[in-house]
This record gives sequence, structure tokens and C-alpha cells, in this order.
Amino acid sequence: MLALKIAALLVFLLIALGLGLGLYTWFRARALEAAYPNRGTLIDVGGYRMNALHVPQGPQAELPPLVFIHGASGNLLDPAGAFLKPLTGRGELLFVDRPGHGYSERGGPENAFPAGQADAIVKVLDHYRIGKAIIVSHSFGGSIAASLALRHPERVSGLVFLAPATHPWPGGVDWYYRVASTPGIGWLFTRLISLPAGLQRMESGAKAVFHPNPVPPGYTERAAIPLVLRPATFAANAEDVANLHDYVSRIAKDYPKITAPTVIITGDSDDIVLEEIHSRGLARDIKGSELLWIRGLGHKPDYIATDLAIAAIEKLSGKAHDLQAEARVLEGRLARSKP
Repeated sequence: MLALKIAALLVFLLIALGLGLGLYTWFRARALEAAYPNRGTLIDVGGYRMNALHVPQGPQAELPPLVFIHGASGNLLDPAGAFLKPLTGRGELLFVDRPGHGYSERGGPENAFPAGQADAIVKVLDHYRIGKAIIVSHSFGGSIAASLALRHPERVSGLVFLAPATHPWPGGVDWYYRVASTPGIGWLFTRLISLPAGLQRMESGAKAVFHPNPVPPGYTERAAIPLVLRPATFAANAEDVANLHDYVSRIAKDYPKITAPTVIITGDSDDIVLEEIHSRGLARDIKGSELLWIRGLGHKPDYIATDLAIAAIEKLSGKAHDLQAEARVLEGRLARSKP
């Protein structure tokens, strides 16, 4: 009898704990949306809505349209934080929340793969009547940019890959991506565990992504990174990452078909994506591409090498740049800034 009472008490405590965590997650997710409201526009792309921040070109614009694709765990405010200010007025800018991220809806099952997300972004281009554009992508976004160039080559005038994830790699992904993307268990994990645990790791996670470079002051807040901890967004992010290896294993063989002018910017100190596999693989596979390999640069060239990325955009737009020389200047600056 005593054992039954103890068992019943334990069950009650577990249910109470689960309800408490569930309520905390629900209220905290709503608070995150209040703290980081949508700065884009929701666009119906046929059965679901994509969110985009569109900046028209200025009267003195000298660049073609530019489209920015964010990486895992991010949203459109991440690339916008690096590129919006220096590029506003210079060309038409489009920052997009990938399906299921930021304030974009997830859409159908095809959007769990880079090909579906590439097609969704093209629908946003159609909405804004953008024909060809330079596609600027970071990390996971690199697989989407490559897919877009393969599936819609007529929409791509150039490609800038920043620390891209594009090729199969040894090993797997972090355990929580697998858990969160597992049916049943994932539903419980994203509604009870991932948000409170993720809030505790937010700053340390940012340091790991930028390492060995410093995190810009206020980065996680300005880029609204905590939005990824909302249950549906965390689940979509986990599904994306869990599916990536098999996807790039299938399509990497097609990269030699990409003909758009391409620049790849990567660092030798990237602890998130193995540059020797992905960036060097792209440079090998895309004929005529230019690889900028930076000593002392981590996984965030968009923030740490912003000027070099803009120079790459300018070169793809027809302006004269010695990108290799500019890369060496950046290396020197990074070396001098070491503590």
C-alpha cells in the first residue's frame, strides 16, 4: 500500500512538473514575441505565409537586388543586423525568414528540406517582382542558396557563401536536434525542456558560434535569436538540421552544374562548420568560384568580415576588387585584435 502511495505521489509530481514547464514555455514564448515583434511583412505564397523585410533601392543604387538567407537557429534579423545599414540605398534588399523560422509559417513537408525552402524564397522574389539577384547566405543557408542556384538558375546573378554548410560531413548532429525532431518525444521536448534550457545557454551559445572572435555587444537581442526557442520554431530548426546530412549527400554531386559567379568566405577557426569539407568542397565543385580563406576567423563572417562580404558583392556586381588582398588585410586586423 505504501509503495502504491509513493508511486502515485511521484506520478502526481511528474504531471505537476510537466504542467508547470508547459505553462512556463507557453507564457515565455508569448513574451519573446512581445520582446521581438515582427519587423517584416507576411506574404501569402500559396497555402502559407512567408515573412520578409524588403528595402527598395535608393535613387543612387548601383548594386543589383540582394537576397539574404540566414542560417540555423536564426531569422531575417541576423543578416539584417550585419548588412541592412551599410547596404540600404545601394540596391534592393530582401531579408527572408526561412519557412518555420522567425515569423514565416512552416508550409508543407517539402519545406523540411533546402530544396523546398529555396522554392519558397523564389515565391517571395516573385511577389516583389525581383528577377535575378545576388544570393548571400550564411551557414545552413548555404545549402539553400546552392539548391536555389540549381533549381532556379535564371534567378541568380551571383552567389556569396559565408561559412556555408553544403557537403556531407563525418559524424552527426547535436543530440537535441535528433530528440526535438523525433515524433512524439520531440513534441514533449520542445514544449517542456528546450525553451528554459535554451535560455540558460543563449549567451554561451553565441560565444561558441563567434569563437574565436568576440560577440558584438547586444547581438542576441538585436538579432532576436531567442525566437528560435519557441516550440514550433525549435522543432522546425531541429528538423532542418537533422535532415541536412542526407540531403547534401544527394545533391552535392550536382554542384558542378552551378554556373553563377561565386565567392566563398570562410575561416580556419570555424568550430561549427568544417571549412575544409564545405567551403573547400564548394570551391572545388563550382568552376571559377573564388575562395577567401581567413586565418583567425570563426563561423560569423557576416559580422566579423562584413566589409569583405560587401566587397565580394561589389565584385560580383562588376566593380574592381582584389579580394585576396583585402582578405589578407582582414587577417592582419584579426591578428592584432587578439587579446
